Amino acid sequence: MPSPYRALFAAPGSKGFSAAGFLGRMPLSMMGIGVVTMISQISGRYGLAGALSATIALAAAAIGPQVSRLVDLHGQRRVLRPATLVALTAAAGLLLAARMEWPDWVLFVCAAGIGTVPSLGAMVRARWAAVYRGTPQLHTAYSFESVVDEVCFIIGPIISIGLSTAWFPEAGPLLAACFLATGVLWLTAQRATEPEPHPRAPGRQGSALRAAGLQVLVATFVATGAIFGSVDVVTVAFAEERGHKAGASVVLALYAAGSCLAGAVFGLLRLGGRPERRWLLGVCAMGVSMIPLLLVGNLPLLAVALFLAGLSIAPTMITTMSLIEEHVPRAKLTEGMTWVSTGLAVGVALGSSAAGWVIDAAGARAGYGVPVVSGAVAVAVGFLGYRRLSRPAPGRGGTVEHHNEREERHVA
Repeated sequence: MPSPYRALFAAPGSKGFSAAGFLGRMPLSMMGIGVVTMISQISGRYGLAGALSATIALAAAAIGPQVSRLVDLHGQRRVLRPATLVALTAAAGLLLAARMEWPDWVLFVCAAGIGTVPSLGAMVRARWAAVYRGTPQLHTAYSFESVVDEVCFIIGPIISIGLSTAWFPEAGPLLAACFLATGVLWLTAQRATEPEPHPRAPGRQGSALRAAGLQVLVATFVATGAIFGSVDVVTVAFAEERGHKAGASVVLALYAAGSCLAGAVFGLLRLGGRPERRWLLGVCAMGVSMIPLLLVGNLPLLAVALFLAGLSIAPTMITTMSLIEEHVPRAKLTEGMTWVSTGLAVGVALGSSAAGWVIDAAGARAGYGVPVVSGAVAVAVGFLGYRRLSRPAPGRGGTVEHHNEREERHVA
């Protein structure tokens, strides 16, 4: 039987826009850590390096949904190119300001400007939705893109840190900027698969975030992002306390690898039932999987625990994208997908900050209490908002699973 992933790329243009999206997404995992490495090498100021990285993340969280909203209104090509030009100009300014030792406020202004970088993951998923909307192939497409996300987060930091330490400090962020420019230009050159823009009539210009279901997803993923951000910080500190700081990158790579593997397998499955139930189960699994981290005492056990914890990430993210299809009007789909990424980015910033405070106060092992608490919050929000998720937005056809379920009820 042919692989569903191979069949996925039978659609004309799908290989091209997916490859462009992969290149354009690499900066997501390279830029922040690249800036940290660059600043720490040039100035030795880790506090400044972390603050600049957080500024980039928070600026992207604030600006990203607005860029995606403009994309829904005017199309990808008309919006992505100027937005990317602003981000690239800001990145060039940041590299120059760091090298020339300009005042800190210049660094922060440039870091905020990088926040105009578009969400290429949302752009590619919107193209898949336009090609396979209402078919089982869309589930496979979202699964594939989730795997691509994890691959970016596995190899991106390694490339960025490696280049900045082995070549010159600015090498990592510079390559990230090159990936962004190439990916956006390549993607926007592919006009045949670009989703049609949806200009809105006066009085219908509201944000996609007004959708009750999307509010639940975003709120839950703020807590989920706090899990990711705190796990990264605490794992580095945990490895350093045990004299193997370099081992943290391997352990975190296994965390991402677990998600990557689960996403690949999940894409091969054709699961029945309601997607919001699978989503809630995934959120619960993510929350519960954090508890063993409080009990591990060495890096090998931590690696196993994080690999197992990673198995719940990609399936939950894939199901989230399907739920966005149900709860956000088609004319605001790209913005809706970006809001979930925004929730994650805000959560990462909050989680990493909270974890750093706990580590300073009580040590690395106690720091794993932050992802445990974050997981509990995610589960609580998921349960409280479940009824909203069970009611799709008016006029939305729903996922394939919902169509099949309605048909089964009708036959019964």
